[in-house]
Amino acid sequence: MTAATTATPAVSASPSLTSVFVRLKLSLLRNGLRQSTGRTAAYIVSIVITAVFAAAMVLAFVLMRGSADADSIVILLTGVLALSWAVMPLFVPGGDETLDPSRLVMLPLRPQPLVRSLLVASLVGIGPAFTLLIGVGAALALARGAAGVVVSVLAVPLVVLVCVALSRAVAAANVRLLTSRKGRDLAVLSGLLIAVGIQVVNFGAQRLSRAGGLSSLEPAAAVVGWLPPASAIGAVDSASEGDYALAAGQLLLTVAALGALLYWWQRSLVKLMTAPDGSTIGAAPDSAGGRSGTGLLGRLLPGGRTGTVMERTLRYITRDPKTKAAWITSLAIGAIVPLFNAFQGTGSIYFACFASGMLGIQMYNQFGQDTSAFWMVAQTISTAADAYAELRARALALLLITLPYTVLVTAATAAVLGDWSSLPEALGLAFALLGAMLATGAVTSANFPYSIPQDNAYKNVAPGQGGLAWISIFGGMIGGALLCAPVIGATIYLHLADEESLLWILLPTGTLYGALLAWGGLKLAAPRTANRLPEILTAVSKG
Repeated sequence: MTAATTATPAVSASPSLTSVFVRLKLSLLRNGLRQSTGRTAAYIVSIVITAVFAAAMVLAFVLMRGSADADSIVILLTGVLALSWAVMPLFVPGGDETLDPSRLVMLPLRPQPLVRSLLVASLVGIGPAFTLLIGVGAALALARGAAGVVVSVLAVPLVVLVCVALSRAVAAANVRLLTSRKGRDLAVLSGLLIAVGIQVVNFGAQRLSRAGGLSSLEPAAAVVGWLPPASAIGAVDSASEGDYALAAGQLLLTVAALGALLYWWQRSLVKLMTAPDGSTIGAAPDSAGGRSGTGLLGRLLPGGRTGTVMERTLRYITRDPKTKAAWITSLAIGAIVPLFNAFQGTGSIYFACFASGMLGIQMYNQFGQDTSAFWMVAQTISTAADAYAELRARALALLLITLPYTVLVTAATAAVLGDWSSLPEALGLAFALLGAMLATGAVTSANFPYSIPQDNAYKNVAPGQGGLAWISIFGGMIGGALLCAPVIGATIYLHLADEESLLWILLPTGTLYGALLAWGGLKLAAPRTANRLPEILTAVSKG
């Protein structure tokens, strides 16, 4: 009897995890472009713009070849490129659907293969292609001789891998924030980042023109040349100069940085896929204790309605994404304009008034930040005295931040300019302007309230209310400037009359005048607010 042999069916080889993720990335890209014609057109335009800019950069690198300052420029640009990759996921969290690995928590995937597959899939896209072209251009600018070419072949892929790994590691470490509402509202601050970047570039260009040209970049390039991935490009220059030991050290440093980033990325993925999030954690044990609900802030503020309203206003600033973004933008721009102009040698101490003006705008549309919840505030207002107490408390909460900040920016501007003698008059003007802005802000809040949409991070005015916003902000700013005319006129008169010894009087005069303006504006807006509660509620509830 012969034993019957059982034929074992051939098992088809399963596709590798890396190829699956690459196809997934391509599918996400393809399906996203199918959603709308506008999205497809925007993607094509972005490809064309990126390609043109990359080609221009590569051409500039090629023309730079042989220049004495080529190494400094190329190394610093590589460092800036890596920094852009690091901050990109924080300000553009919705730009790539694969930035959120928490969608893979239910799949039986081990960390190391997952990191490897995600890294390869991350190389598919416009960003990695642009980085590759910049790396090639940087290598063309610096590579000389056989050793330089060999090192550049290793350095360019390392630059791309480190940039992508850095971006993914930062995204994985902050994925809880990026997928939350507050994280999405970080995109609102991207405009501020661009504004600050423009000022930094402008300031740097002027400093270079006065410091002897591009040669002044060498100290910074010497430091950045040891920071990955710029160290890989520095290795190309070192190898071209014949310093092979230094080139090997810079390459090894870049490889070590890549390994550290991958390890950090893997640890973040493990924590993300195994640690519970806020939806699975119960209330903290001490939440049911006898702690006061107001905490330290409530104990420091005055009692009664004033303290309650001040605390609510301050919590809006720290917790509401739209209010927080507006305050951060005002604080940053209020300091950037006077200080950067002072550093450039083209500023004046009077530019410090820009800080009080930017912060004074926060008094405008006070009820719009309440949205439909303004009905609870309206329930507590029955007379003009109640409305005055409400507006006064909101103004006091703003003054807790604006007063010390105005003093700080004005003093810093005076220090940079070395013009301490003008500090009293500048503070007097700034305080007068701040009082005028508080006054006009209270009046426009009562007469021209508008709704702030909460479901759209890029719109701060509800549809159909744009005219109200323009009237409120620009009308109030013009009115505030006109109200400050007496103090401005007094300042001009004292300068023209050569009475500089009396300019210190502007500090107490401007402070008192600003306080009177704020008091008058609150008194004027209070009865209007009390009489228009239904209209205000309707206006701020349209978002």
